[in-house]
Amino acid sequence: MTFAPKTIIEPFKVRSVEPLPMTERDDRLRHLETARFNLFGLRAEHVTIDLMTDSGTGAMSQEQWAAMLAGDESYAGSRSFFELEAVVRDLTGKKHVIPTHQGRAAERILFGVVGQRGHVVPANNHFDTTRANVEASGCEALDLVIAEGKDPTSDHPFKGDVDLDRLDTLLRERGASVPLVLVTVTNNTGGGQPVSLANLRAVRALTQRHGVPLFLDCARFAENAWLIKEREEGQSSRSAEEIAQEMFRLADGAMMSAKKDGLVNIGGFLALDDDELARRCRNALILTEGFPTYGGLAGRDLAALAVGLREVLDERYLAYRVASVRYLHERLAAAGVPLLNPPGGHAVYLDARAFLPHIAPEDLPGQALSVALYLEAGIRAVEIGTVMFGHTDASGRQVPSPMDLVRLALPRRVYTQSHVDYVIEAVRYVHEERRSLRGLRIVDEPPTLRHFDCGFEPLEAAT
Repeated sequence: MTFAPKTIIEPFKVRSVEPLPMTERDDRLRHLETARFNLFGLRAEHVTIDLMTDSGTGAMSQEQWAAMLAGDESYAGSRSFFELEAVVRDLTGKKHVIPTHQGRAAERILFGVVGQRGHVVPANNHFDTTRANVEASGCEALDLVIAEGKDPTSDHPFKGDVDLDRLDTLLRERGASVPLVLVTVTNNTGGGQPVSLANLRAVRALTQRHGVPLFLDCARFAENAWLIKEREEGQSSRSAEEIAQEMFRLADGAMMSAKKDGLVNIGGFLALDDDELARRCRNALILTEGFPTYGGLAGRDLAALAVGLREVLDERYLAYRVASVRYLHERLAAAGVPLLNPPGGHAVYLDARAFLPHIAPEDLPGQALSVALYLEAGIRAVEIGTVMFGHTDASGRQVPSPMDLVRLALPRRVYTQSHVDYVIEAVRYVHEERRSLRGLRIVDEPPTLRHFDCGFEPLEAAT
């Protein structure tokens, strides 16, 4: 007889607690009005369950906290840097490790060095700050995800894969103006969907044939490796660490927001093979981030990251992490809630267009759904759709993005199953009351990354 539990048990126990803010609906409406219906404008003390992002919002382990106490704060030649360098080299196989204070700093440095006007950077999908930094360098950010990656209903197991035919055509026609090819693992824009090892190998073969470097945006590399192990034929007997190492060795370089699979609250890095590119990136780092052995981070942050990059490949943790996301997805699907399928590694994505079919894409159904979740239950999610990736045309009309999604991102090692059950109950309630929801319009917006700071107005209030 073998015990086979159905309960998802956290592979850790809690030794410190933080009280959850509990608010009333009238108060939440007032907070929304003060924030101009932009959930980025809410104060954290007014949010009960915060699923806006899994970036930097996780809980660190006792080993990470212990490492922080021993962090070396030397300006140059910090011991903590060399500890991190050894871990990243072992993981990625790359010679040069350049720490940064977070992922967007790595993006800015890399594309500031390799980008120029008239160039194009293809990817499966660029996420928000990646796209902004690519475009700020003068390059065009081009998305080449497979067709299934744009279909919320498709059950393709690797919807983050690159469209190989389109990439081959681009490299044949414009290879001289492509400074690098970028593959985001997992593909956040498309629903946290993984990239298969077979696709990465094929992308590598194409880039080698055309003499173009291949880079990974590897914020969620461990989750991608685990989903390869679970879903890809011939990979189940390999460890997540072995798969991750192969992923990195297929690439010429990588940039990371370590606030995801680094299991830390701040940090990032560039990992490179090319000596000259590394020299230029270090020069840019010194100008804006700091000396190359701290890169804008305290020594204690470097020490915590070195531990986190090893802990994240613990297969007990990864199995729990992916099972938790699957649990949320399956129970919402059973209740008839429209979702992006299949579940990824860090979040569940509500299909806002199918959830609110009576709200036209230009009336921002994703934002309307996000606002409703907060108003009714104190849950903060984030819109990934027309607000984040669309734009306002010359006539003032919203040009929709390919999909309107609402991301429920689970912070690592923070919420328990009862918290997730509360989220399920809240989403089901909003789904039952969906016909009462109305769209919004943007009343002011900054020129770039507008979703962080734009203001909204409910359409009822605008008429």
